[in-house]
Amino acid sequence: MSAALRTIAVLPVKRFASAKQRLAEDFSAGTRRAIVEAMVTDVLVALRRSTEVDQVLVVTRDLGVEALAHGYDADTVGDPEERSHSDAAVLGVREAIARGARRVVLVPGDCPALNPKELDALLQRAATDQEPAVVVVPDRHGDGTNALVLTPPDAIIPSFGPGSHERHVRAANDAGARVAVDEVPSLVLDVDTADDLDALREALGTWHGNAAHTRGMLSRLGRL
Repeated sequence: MSAALRTIAVLPVKRFASAKQRLAEDFSAGTRRAIVEAMVTDVLVALRRSTEVDQVLVVTRDLGVEALAHGYDADTVGDPEERSHSDAAVLGVREAIARGARRVVLVPGDCPALNPKELDALLQRAATDQEPAVVVVPDRHGDGTNALVLTPPDAIIPSFGPGSHERHVRAANDAGARVAVDEVPSLVLDVDTADDLDALREALGTWHGNAAHTRGMLSRLGRL
């Protein structure tokens, strides 16, 4: 970790009870909650193992998420209104700046395959003496954004959701920032639908050593 480039990871997490509604046709509310909790746990494990991340901030209004975060050495930021992923990301960025971050990496809680070595490599590639700089990690469809690296943390305002890949690139260009698109294999696999879950299952069948909690959950569901 570089003291000159203090890096804080920001992880917005919705309330477990209301997360992943698009899986409702395939899974009960209790099963959805268990899947989401397993995925968030695996992301927290990966962030804790990263050598390039100095601190982790979880943005949430869920007391259960807070307890989980603290169990993996992460701090929490309250999100009382829980309006959107983007708004939660902004709250996390503000707190990261207040804590002296020179750079933030915004990561989702539904990318359980996240490999800490790949995250470290991403952050090493993103290290720059030229600021501002933005690195966009797209989802597997190339439409959304699964991670953002912002140097400085307020280089652009995060705007997640459909079409966010293009929005983030455009915002970086408008801000005069150096922009790069970096497809990180273990970060392109987010889970919103049953098809996403199947794609994750296939990938985990060829990868080893990460996503232990999600692997266990998928195994119990008969999907691994």
